[in-house]
Amino acid sequence: MTLSSDTVRILSPSVVKQPAKNPHLTPVNGDRDRSQSIYLAGTACQIKSNVSLSTFTSFRVGGPAEWYVAPKQIEEVQACLEWARAEGLPVTFLGAGSNLLVSDRGIPGLAISTRHLRYSRFNPETGQVTVAAGQSLPRLAWQAAQLGWEGLEWAVGIPGTVGGAVVMNAGAHGSCAAEILVNTQVVSHRGTISVLTPEELGYSYRTSVLQGGDRLVTEATFQLKPGADPARVQATTSEQLEHRKSTQPYHLPSCGSVFRNPDGSRGAGWLIEQTGLKGYQIGSAQVAERHANFIVNCGGAKASDIFQLIRYVQAQVEQNWAVLLEPEVRTIGEFQGL
Repeated sequence: MTLSSDTVRILSPSVVKQPAKNPHLTPVNGDRDRSQSIYLAGTACQIKSNVSLSTFTSFRVGGPAEWYVAPKQIEEVQACLEWARAEGLPVTFLGAGSNLLVSDRGIPGLAISTRHLRYSRFNPETGQVTVAAGQSLPRLAWQAAQLGWEGLEWAVGIPGTVGGAVVMNAGAHGSCAAEILVNTQVVSHRGTISVLTPEELGYSYRTSVLQGGDRLVTEATFQLKPGADPARVQATTSEQLEHRKSTQPYHLPSCGSVFRNPDGSRGAGWLIEQTGLKGYQIGSAQVAERHANFIVNCGGAKASDIFQLIRYVQAQVEQNWAVLLEPEVRTIGEFQGL
């Protein structure tokens, strides 16, 4: 079946529960630029087909999602999950795409982005802030600083969302999300909502039990310290940001740190630099000159370039130092050699 460009369907709940046979399409040949939009009745959700994910990742690479949606409310997330389940589609959860490498071939099924789940509620009585998963982590850090709330200064230079920070236990300057998290709300692929504590998340360095799982973070509550001088907190926050800008390549697309620091006194960046890989390039993907634990898109890089460079760096470091670097970046889709 071939759809005309920008076809629109409106599905009622009964249609969602009883989908037509094989309603989702994988475009072939000349139909790759054709798109379809589906609106779920009773929601503001627009599910689009064949959406390029390159604009939704900080690497600026990646092929299309078969279907893509960015809900604005938790009820819409649940409706989209119900639709995908009824259609028999796999689901991929996306945040800001700042720690993500999407295959050039794209991904099948439904990609659900949290980028429009945004709100923050500061409670001065408890010193807690409850934030939606799609809220920018740097923006949250600045909001707290302007109020004179301490505890998030370290997060100002981390290019990601609150949801991503909770999942990967984001951190910098000796601090991390696990230290201030009170709890997080998650939704499963079946639409079930639950609240988890840090203990239940199994936190360790840059990881949690949520990584690679089937639950989406929708909200998180952090314990901060209100009552400080806003000017002082903002000054500290600015210092943290300037330090990161002066030592890391913010001027080119990247995912941030590519590898977790291994156990021991030597960080991943040091090992890569001492292996002589600064500036090494495959296609338009390059080990950054400013910080060796960054891979940057110099313009026109493909996901396959970046993936091959990650594998090459791993092999060279292991050969020279007997250390296998573990990537922080999450890869989704098909990659040759994976």
